[in-house]
Amino acid sequence: MNFGQRLKQERKKRDLTLDELQQKCGVSRSMLSKIERGEKNPTIAVVAEIARGLDVTVSQLLGEDEEQEVIMIKKDQRYTYKDPASGFERHVLSPILPAKGIEFILNIIPAGQSSGKFPPHPKGTKEYITVTSGTLNLELNGKPHVLNEGDSIYFDADVYHQFTNIGNCECSYYLVIDSRTIK
Repeated sequence: MNFGQRLKQERKKRDLTLDELQQKCGVSRSMLSKIERGEKNPTIAVVAEIARGLDVTVSQLLGEDEEQEVIMIKKDQRYTYKDPASGFERHVLSPILPAKGIEFILNIIPAGQSSGKFPPHPKGTKEYITVTSGTLNLELNGKPHVLNEGDSIYFDADVYHQFTNIGNCECSYYLVIDSRTIK
């Protein structure tokens, strides 16, 4: 199932029209329609706005939910999303288990590129980051935090946040999103 089909499925599951989803997420009806028809590939920031409007995580919106006790995800089977505009890559390393409330992600940003601004997650959501290569500028409500290879940061993710590679080479970092305290 491609992203547009997944979006339409999630929208219909919530019995929302395109106009109603536009009201919830701020993405134009026209853009939502083009995404659902597979005519447009949204940026990762637009995906995040749509996920917020549907009240799901980005990972939930990007992939199928499955629940098992032991789940192995082979490298060639994991869900990867590449932003067509910036080259920003998001690799979902964990199974998408909404009831568990944990997402494990590898993000890769080309030199000089950015994720775009992510909307605030619901109150209680935490993010943990460790940079494995390059230099990352993390903006939290506009305040910069520069992390180099090996640096880690933790923050309450109920604020606008943006990831920018300010180095001259690719930047990669692991991200854990913890939404277990959200009711």
